Amino acid sequence: MQFGMFFELQLPRPWDKDSERNLVRNALEWAELGERAGIDYAWAQEHHFLEEYSHSTAPEVFLAAVSQRTKTMRLGHGVALMPPSYNHPARVAERISTLDLVSDGRVEWGTGESSSRLELEGFRVPYIEKRAMWAEGVREAAKMMTAEPYPGYDGKYFSMPARNVVPKPVQRPHPPLWAACTNRDTLKMAARFGIGALTFSFMDAGEARYWVNEYYEIFKNECTPIGQAVNPNVAMLAGVMCHRDAQTAISRGMEGQHFFKWALAHYYRFGSHVPGRTNLWEEFQKAPREPMAGVGAVGTPAQVRSHFKELEEAGVDQLILLQQGGNYLHEHICESLDLLREEVIPEFRERHEIRKAKKAQELAPYIEKALARVAPLDIADVPVIDAYPKLWQQEGITEQQVGSRRALDAASLWRLHVGGSKAVGERGND
Repeated sequence: MQFGMFFELQLPRPWDKDSERNLVRNALEWAELGERAGIDYAWAQEHHFLEEYSHSTAPEVFLAAVSQRTKTMRLGHGVALMPPSYNHPARVAERISTLDLVSDGRVEWGTGESSSRLELEGFRVPYIEKRAMWAEGVREAAKMMTAEPYPGYDGKYFSMPARNVVPKPVQRPHPPLWAACTNRDTLKMAARFGIGALTFSFMDAGEARYWVNEYYEIFKNECTPIGQAVNPNVAMLAGVMCHRDAQTAISRGMEGQHFFKWALAHYYRFGSHVPGRTNLWEEFQKAPREPMAGVGAVGTPAQVRSHFKELEEAGVDQLILLQQGGNYLHEHICESLDLLREEVIPEFRERHEIRKAKKAQELAPYIEKALARVAPLDIADVPVIDAYPKLWQQEGITEQQVGSRRALDAASLWRLHVGGSKAVGERGND
């Protein structure tokens, strides 16, 4: 089993002018410590407007910084939001490929659609159609990283003409694809599409084993890839805070893990939110604490190791560690990561290579069958695209005429801008 880190970048109030800057600086240090500890993946989220719960809004920027502070750690989008209203597929393809080049081929392309009203309506994404928008964006962005040129697309949610989308990634045909899976239905979908399942869920070993077995059974029998390659893997989440004294680990870690779960539910299930006004941390302090699964890694090295081993035996491919939640202190996170390096992770790394080889051998015939179902890219005649002056000449338009029109438009925009700053009654002389 491999390990990942979860960079939600939580920031409970109160804030000062340096709070976000310090959080990002600290997170980059956690990534360095994580790599030294033997953690294989850094997963950075793309969330928008979810104050206190997640200040990770531009994972491609954060991960680029991580790429320069680490050597081997995989850089995971956990996730890139794929409905075109969030991110045009061509822009996703460009950013993923560029990050893959910057990191020398270390990108993991996690994808998602989001579910919170604040995010969806902020970008005018219809809740009912977001899954179809995700699928269209993923399928076409994968083609853009592969085709030379991309043949163009006239779809329901976005359209674009034929273009050669550059740069191309180091990893061909594209970096490994994943999808955020918060329930069994999305896990089944990921298996059918041949992409890794980022469950981002806390589970005990029994439930984890059921999810893993279901995923691989579907992958083996029903997979038709949505991308140009397959990535059969299941990752799950575990809250972690490690200390040699169990009670210290609990006092340092349990409240932050509860805040993570409670704040998520606030935005996705029960909350009423006033942007810029609601104080989540204050409301959380008044809320009752409920029993919580998935926090077996809040404890001593022996307790953490035991919890990890149960999930390893359940067949989980990667355990993503929620090493920061709520009001965790930076120095406590660093101490916890050092303990994981010294006393927990090494034995799992030793077993991983053996398991990896066995898994590859077992899945090889199923992967071959799945890849045979990938439709070949149909690149028709590539159009000729003339530069604007040449096009205008063909249409009998001079550059002077175009320049005059642009000058008129610029003047109109200026008048509109100046007028827009005045009271309605003062606009009569504009």
